[in-house]
Amino acid sequence: MSQDYEVEHFLKLGNQIGEGPLWSSENQTIYWVDIPQHYIHRYCPDDEKLEVFDVGLPVGALALRESGGLVAATKRGFAFWDAPSNELTFFADPEENQPETRFNDGAVDRSGRFWAGTMSDSDPHGSHGNLYRLDIDGSVHVMDTGFTISNGIGWSPDNKIMYFTDTMRSVIYAYDFDIATGMIENRRPFVTVPEGEGVPDGLTVDSEGFVWSAIALGYKINRYDPNGMVEREIRVPTAFVSSCTFGGPGLDELYITTGWEPLNDEEKLSQPFAGDLFRLYTGVTGLEEPKYLG
Repeated sequence: MSQDYEVEHFLKLGNQIGEGPLWSSENQTIYWVDIPQHYIHRYCPDDEKLEVFDVGLPVGALALRESGGLVAATKRGFAFWDAPSNELTFFADPEENQPETRFNDGAVDRSGRFWAGTMSDSDPHGSHGNLYRLDIDGSVHVMDTGFTISNGIGWSPDNKIMYFTDTMRSVIYAYDFDIATGMIENRRPFVTVPEGEGVPDGLTVDSEGFVWSAIALGYKINRYDPNGMVEREIRVPTAFVSSCTFGGPGLDELYITTGWEPLNDEEKLSQPFAGDLFRLYTGVTGLEEPKYLG
């Protein structure tokens, strides 16, 4: 059910693959990455200050860290990132013997663990992706395997369900989640995007327990109710819609990342906003981003 929303063309960027938007309520700042360009972006809407950091390798996901700075899931595994020095401090690489893979997306659960999944750049349709859990003691655990492009991760407000996206299979999975132990079980399809409508990419979960999924190559964000039914469809003026997150003082602004990499030359000409950042006032509030406690 498509609804008319005023999606604001917020920042002109031209990101090749803009991804992983992350809102810091503490600083009223949004972070996101451009994976192939090796960029971390930081923008404060209050003072309209945009900073771009070249970190020298692909970063797929960022998360806030309780002790300061960010934790990143990268081409070389997990690392801490410090903005003033623009330094990545690497500490764990569970796929160091698989040079064709990299981390692609991630999120922190409400017990402070960082979850992130991998993919193969050379064979994105293959089952090379794995889902990992980084605990607060720095230990890394393989939680599930056999995915194509590991993507959007989130949790229901009651912490009983974890969502995880397998992009090239067009599926968002749901798992039973135990917040005390960090264990997942009973994987089942939550949403399957119909063929021809695009594929699910990044996601976020709102305070009502509805899942907002960016539909790559579908020109839209879908909001799914807890039963996996489309509650609303929001059109975005470019095809490769990659991810979204809630931000703003009231956590009621949806920030949307996009990219141009999958588009051919004709499509790029017809989509001048491809790779830019968009914003939408939703009338719905998101949830505070947890911080990694390690």
